Amino acid sequence: MEDQAVCCYRHPDRETGVRCVRCERPICPDCMVSASVGFQCPECVSTGSGTGQSPRANTPRTVAGGAVTADPRLVTKALLGVNLAVFIAVYFVGDSLTDALTLIGKAYDPNLPGEVGVANGQWYRLLTSMFAHQEIWHIGFNMLSLWWLGPPLEAALGRARFLALFLVAGLGGNALAYLLSPQNMGTLGASGAIFGMLGATAVLMRRLNYDMRPVIALLALNLLFTFTFAGISWQAHLGGLVVGTVVAYGMVHAPRDKRALVQWGTCALMLLVIAAVVIVRTVQLNG
Repeated sequence: MEDQAVCCYRHPDRETGVRCVRCERPICPDCMVSASVGFQCPECVSTGSGTGQSPRANTPRTVAGGAVTADPRLVTKALLGVNLAVFIAVYFVGDSLTDALTLIGKAYDPNLPGEVGVANGQWYRLLTSMFAHQEIWHIGFNMLSLWWLGPPLEAALGRARFLALFLVAGLGGNALAYLLSPQNMGTLGASGAIFGMLGATAVLMRRLNYDMRPVIALLALNLLFTFTFAGISWQAHLGGLVVGTVVAYGMVHAPRDKRALVQWGTCALMLLVIAAVVIVRTVQLNG
């Protein structure tokens, strides 16, 4: 006979393997408040149960130490809005805007004197290409993935950490694409950041002792598509996945007394690696 699923006492539709260390009620990521040992539920925190501290001293925190917010989808909505706004702008302006935003190493532009690309000093392309899409199926798939993966991650990490994860993973994917793709091949889309979110989801589920099979199956399916279909930048997907996984691991496993140092230090370390990759490729293309 199978064990009955345990669900959060505040969200009966959400299975969980974590309980409040004080009252032992089951709690999901949205209800977890980081304590000196384990996690507490919002009720125990609000009353300062057994701590001798005021409620203010027990400000609700996410599993990664971020502030618990009323709308755990705000950053996800903002990222969706930026991507959609850029897509609409590209639709009306045309290829000239796409060409200006796309990640490209170094290529001759017949409409401009000389060459364009990251190796030509256009560093912004490493960031702008994360928000540019040309085909409706491309932005549709990426935005559905963002809407599905984003809110749980944002609720568990907090707004600032979730945004940092998205951006650093996207930059990591673009850096690897810049390093390994042909210099005149264009790359665009949020796929690198999305793969980083997939890796982060796996790390978070492992941290909370959730069933890993669904996310492993989803990741395997996406990797299968990445390496079997033409026209997909496997470099961006793989780079985003690795960087997102590393950043998420640093965020959810950081010790409480050194949480900020470890979390932001991990992000800084990944940015240094990304910068080194970009510099190496730039020297190579300009050599």
